[in-house]
Amino acid sequence: MNMSDFPHITLEQWRSLITVVDTGSYANAALALNKSQSAVTYAVQKLESLLDVKAFEVQGRKAVLTPTGQLLYRRAQHLLSEATGIERAAKKISAGWEPEIRLAVDLVFPGCLLLDCLDQFGKKSPHTRIELIESVMGGTIEALLTGQVDLAIASSIPQGFLGHTLIQLRFIAVAHPAHPLHQLNRVLTIRDLEAERHLVIRESGSKRTTNTLMAQSPQRWTVGHSATSIDAVSRGYGFAWFPEVNIRNQLATGTLKPLPLKDGSERYATMYLILADPDIAGPGTQYLAQLIQEAVENICNGETECNGDP
Repeated sequence: MNMSDFPHITLEQWRSLITVVDTGSYANAALALNKSQSAVTYAVQKLESLLDVKAFEVQGRKAVLTPTGQLLYRRAQHLLSEATGIERAAKKISAGWEPEIRLAVDLVFPGCLLLDCLDQFGKKSPHTRIELIESVMGGTIEALLTGQVDLAIASSIPQGFLGHTLIQLRFIAVAHPAHPLHQLNRVLTIRDLEAERHLVIRESGSKRTTNTLMAQSPQRWTVGHSATSIDAVSRGYGFAWFPEVNIRNQLATGTLKPLPLKDGSERYATMYLILADPDIAGPGTQYLAQLIQEAVENICNGETECNGDP
């Protein structure tokens, strides 16, 4: 490889360009990078000079990206992401088993099953710390997209990632046996539900989408955790759809009873196991993923049961 083929722009110059765009100004970028404004300005100007392009143009009082600048910005983001990934991979290789594994799991996934897997993992690698992010819908995806986690269990696979199908969860509509909906003693319609309080779990993450398991009830309660929702419905405070595997104890003891809906009494969601970056996943992350897959297979084959609360 000829010396002329090597990059002339440093990662620090690319980082300066990205930060100016993300923060909106050279002054803000200087604060974010803990540098002087003149140093940031020089880095961007040097980049423009070496490439013989203009990344910004002045519109009014504001500097905005030119079409060329927009291209550079997108490619620079990818470049820095790749560089960060290489450094992370090198650290993991040199350290052997990872000192910490970050895991994002959608709250609908059976918590007892997950905890059993973490316990098995702890016996194998007691010094590896586990950081568990319990999230809902978009929050799990956001954790993947923003690089917060090494492994995720989510109900969808974001673009650019590959996932392994884990399990299909069956959701059923339930309420306490003494709830007014059960006292109607007939098949229920959506209008019956709209007259009662619906318990839903708030979607985590900065961008929230519509909850597909939501009735248009004006008496809705939105809570932050599935355990809170299950407890509230078990006390007779409303109705909700839950994964059947997560409420087996309540169904068995009679504190929750399936609602006799005319339509929509059951719904399904597929859960996926997603490695943030399979190429750099360390041995600990891969082992934990294997434990989760095996545990789900045992549940599906009827070899074990998950009887704990989520």
